[in-house]
Amino acid sequence: MTKTTALDVLLIQKDDTWDQCNWIVPLSKSLEGLTAEQAAWIPPSGGLSIWQLVNHMYYYNHRLLCRMQGKEPTLPAVDSNEYTFGNPGDPTDAAGWNTLLQGTTRLAQQLRDQLAALQESDLEAAYMDSEEKWAHELARWVLHDAYHAGQIVLLRRQQGSWKIVF
Repeated sequence: MTKTTALDVLLIQKDDTWDQCNWIVPLSKSLEGLTAEQAAWIPPSGGLSIWQLVNHMYYYNHRLLCRMQGKEPTLPAVDSNEYTFGNPGDPTDAAGWNTLLQGTTRLAQQLRDQLAALQESDLEAAYMDSEEKWAHELARWVLHDAYHAGQIVLLRRQQGSWKIVF
């Protein structure tokens, strides 16, 4: 039997967070069948829309992918985390919502491919110019996406658009 490595665990977690229905609802499933109108909906008590949550994840996932590839992120740094959410979305902009979904799907696959190309030794390297290691940053990233996928499911349940059984 082969030994399970830290990289193996990260890949399992990435797959479960994106599209494998195991212990949690993966992000791809939480977004399945969602319309622009549903994505732009804000709960009556206030808060963020699903569109904003996806914008936020896309922002950080894009920057992480660029860093993994050794490139400067093309999305600029922001003054505050609040800016990464953007506006709530336009309920009539199906094309804009579909573009964001397609970009999110493409980015998820690119991140998965980049993660699979890493070596165990890469996980021990310093993350950027910090004392953190890549392993720590990647572990937190997976949890970040899982957290927001859960928020999306909760918002869909609140609006009555969650009819997915897996």
